[in-house]
Amino acid sequence: MLRRLFLLLLAGVCAAEEPHLRYRELVKPAPPTPADARWCRNELDRFVLDRIEQAGLYPSPPSDAGTLLRRVSLDLTGLPPTREEAADFLRDPSPAQYERTVDRLLASPRFGERWAAWWLDAARYADTQGYEKDNLRVAWSYRDWVIQAFNDDQPFDRFTIEQLAGDLLPKPTPRQLTATAFHRNTMTNTEGGTNAEEFRIKAVLDRVNTTAQVWLGTTLACAQCHDHPNNGFTQRDYFGFFAFFNNTEDANDADDRPLLTHYPLQEEARVAELEADAGSAEARRQLEEIPTTTVPIMRELPAERARTTHLFRRGNWLEPGEAIAPATPAALWAMPQGAPRNRLGLAQWLVAPENPVTPRVIVNRVWAQFFGREITAADEFGPSDEELIDPGLLDQLAWSFAREGGWSLKKLMREIVLSATYRQSSRLTDELRVRDPQNRLCARASRFRLPAEMLRDQALAASGLLSAKMYGRSVMPPQPEGQWQVVYNIQRWTVSRGEDAFRRSLYTFWRRTSPFPALASLDVPTRESCTTRRSSVTTPLAALAMLNDATAAAAAQALAGRMMREGGTTTESRLAFGYELLLCEKPSASTLEALRTVYEQARAKLSEEAAFGVAANVLLNLDAAWMHE
Repeated sequence: MLRRLFLLLLAGVCAAEEPHLRYRELVKPAPPTPADARWCRNELDRFVLDRIEQAGLYPSPPSDAGTLLRRVSLDLTGLPPTREEAADFLRDPSPAQYERTVDRLLASPRFGERWAAWWLDAARYADTQGYEKDNLRVAWSYRDWVIQAFNDDQPFDRFTIEQLAGDLLPKPTPRQLTATAFHRNTMTNTEGGTNAEEFRIKAVLDRVNTTAQVWLGTTLACAQCHDHPNNGFTQRDYFGFFAFFNNTEDANDADDRPLLTHYPLQEEARVAELEADAGSAEARRQLEEIPTTTVPIMRELPAERARTTHLFRRGNWLEPGEAIAPATPAALWAMPQGAPRNRLGLAQWLVAPENPVTPRVIVNRVWAQFFGREITAADEFGPSDEELIDPGLLDQLAWSFAREGGWSLKKLMREIVLSATYRQSSRLTDELRVRDPQNRLCARASRFRLPAEMLRDQALAASGLLSAKMYGRSVMPPQPEGQWQVVYNIQRWTVSRGEDAFRRSLYTFWRRTSPFPALASLDVPTRESCTTRRSSVTTPLAALAMLNDATAAAAAQALAGRMMREGGTTTESRLAFGYELLLCEKPSASTLEALRTVYEQARAKLSEEAAFGVAANVLLNLDAAWMHE
């Protein structure tokens, strides 16, 4: 009883106080009644407008049509609108047309590619094993599974269960087994002299910490060594969680066993047709010719080989203490009745109706993708965010997502982008600069730098170089010589040819010890561990990379070609054409004059085509082109 009271006290929960916001029961909040509710387009807006009015402020006017179209296209697909899409929308920028545009973007196969990039940071997906050798790992079919799951709008509760425990489902399909690679993205260390069991345990620790960070929005890692002083988790809680993950077959092997051998996603339809005609010798011959791939998967040990989990004294695996059974943290909600005490039961617990945390954590992170910052003060839920949170807005979205929306991420995003809040101008007035410089009230649209992948993909899309090819092995676009000059280097960077050199950044080969430099300069993580919030800092190094990278140079020259072919016959019309391709609006007279000066200075030394290439490079690196606004 004393221990229970101690836990409740540490978690900020006692008989005299309300539980911390993240642990309170999730109920549908009553929408406020702001004074000028005519501005509101859905319930989300009522919560936002109420806070704006309480601060004595007003919402910003709607964004202009071109900026809004570019914003929503980048947010939902990671790509700018095509020239034809922009022309269609600008002819009729009505609310009905905007709604149809949103539905088209949500249905686009590019949606899954954009949002998979977001999820793969959390999944710490990479094409290598990490540590000093950082050897090749063939895991790209997991990345493809994530893309398809987002495109299919797989409910997030199912998305969770299949990744954490797809192998424990009845008669799991190859796709459900592929999903379990989420926790096979842990690093493997096979350097001479290392202890395989030590690094197997490190992988299990990573699975515990990642699961807590991704689904509970909390750092559990401190409790590996001692009871957590802030959030109420004890060492027993930690190793109870550890026990769920401690009985899988993987054992820090260089060959990543256990592996699933399967047909890649892009071959599945063809394989199904051939298998339906299995009586035909020709069908059997063709089936044998289709290449298979492998992916590391999770698989439980048989009962007779099950491990016993021990609490590590001071977190040291060499000092095992008492035996610990699989259990969820004592201060949190109970496991669902009848749930097995394994990874499947843990996954069911994470998305159970009794869990108020996971819906809040996920909508908080999704919101940040559209507004540049979370609804809370930070990505992690903790005691310090209590006074900075908008609990009504957070709970409205969480309820809409998990209870009314059936865990549909597309429905959640549709609600966000159709709101009046999202459609505001991002212009920062003097009053807002003083009263709300960080835009916590959402009295305007947020302006922030685009993620690395979007900047590179935008350049390829505008230039016409971007390949529409989906899925498959990771590609190797041009990168500076010498990037992989390391001691152990069994893999060589072999530059991809043809359209593979210009595929979306999502498909770029990801080496943990040496991420693709053009993306690394723009704050992509190494993916050695789970990342749920990237930094976003624009540095001179980032600007130099985007000005001089081989792909950026190719994109600038290809964009110049488009400007000359499709932009009319005058210098001004061609420069304006390039500007409109990127920003969906006409350049101002002063901007056009500045671009003309750049072109003329280059033309004095270079050919016409090369001079337009210089101007195109400037266009791709305009502040406005780098920004979500």
